[in-house]
Amino acid sequence: MRELRVSTKSRAYSVYVGTALLARLPELLKQHNIQTNQKLFLVTDSHVAPLYSENIVEPLRNAGFRVDMSVVPAGESSKSLEVLDRLYADAIQAGLDRSSVVLAFGGGVVGDLAGFLAASFMRGIPFVQLPTTLLAHDSSIGGKVGINHKLGKNYMGAFHQPLFVLFDVNILTTLPERELTAGFAEVIKHALIWDSNFVSWLEKNNMALRNRDLPILEEAIYRGCKVKISVVSDDETESGIRAILNYGHTIGHALESVSSYKRYTHGEAIAIGMVGAAMLSVEILSAPAQLVEDTELLLRKFSLPTRIQDQWTEDSLLQLMKRDKKAKHGIYTFILSKELGRVEVVHDIPEEKIRKVLHQLKEVSR
Repeated sequence: MRELRVSTKSRAYSVYVGTALLARLPELLKQHNIQTNQKLFLVTDSHVAPLYSENIVEPLRNAGFRVDMSVVPAGESSKSLEVLDRLYADAIQAGLDRSSVVLAFGGGVVGDLAGFLAASFMRGIPFVQLPTTLLAHDSSIGGKVGINHKLGKNYMGAFHQPLFVLFDVNILTTLPERELTAGFAEVIKHALIWDSNFVSWLEKNNMALRNRDLPILEEAIYRGCKVKISVVSDDETESGIRAILNYGHTIGHALESVSSYKRYTHGEAIAIGMVGAAMLSVEILSAPAQLVEDTELLLRKFSLPTRIQDQWTEDSLLQLMKRDKKAKHGIYTFILSKELGRVEVVHDIPEEKIRKVLHQLKEVSR
């Protein structure tokens, strides 16, 4: 088990990465001063529950904990007010109080949803992040939790740091291929925004990662978590440098929203968004054209999409981008790059430049 430390203004906590870690959850809870008389509320989804819920529930009950569980439908549509309201009802009926602990056992959707439940139930109770997808190595760290509105992504949310994060790499062996592939987008994002050496490492190890070589996967997760921790430790509430973690997300979130979260996974949408960000970097920051080629090549090595395959209009995507959380007064804001491993926040991007990039993204890639 490898441990990383997150230090924010509100609290410090550990991120544990390794194999066969789920069995150690009761031990870790007790190490973090959670007693067996504190009720545990496990939130998971309909994909994870049949495969792994007993791997958590049985050891916890054997250790003397009382565990209640709520299973939500798998998929982005569960990040909704309707599903959150059902979780509130389940939590109340289970008799949760201010000493209870929420366990978020799933991918990014479950982590965001269960985290927001914990942040808002009785004005805030503790929770633990137990990510089950590669994509969630990013979302489980940093305390950003929330749900979607039908008009946009993550409009209701909070900053609520977990007690700790436990990432059992073994779970990735049963992850569907598309979900594993989508998760590589966030790993690649961490490399592109922070560390050109990490980019080279990903290029070198792409086949081992795609073949689920566990030591290599663990190293990729560890490196990606280190980047995320470096950023969020300096900026807990996204008032400064943390915004760079949204590289590729302005276009990516628009693609998710325009398709009602049904056409692309989050990772696939962000992959296309990162190509768009590289294209816009050439237009706005005079970055070398090689930046686009290098970005596309790396994404294609992981079988991630680099172009918009659907015929949504530029206007429909631009309208959604105006609602992006980084936008202020209707002014477009993007995270752009001058070179691999270095990005910056750029405000007041001309709409015609974005429209040009969206058009390029609909062209057939080489």
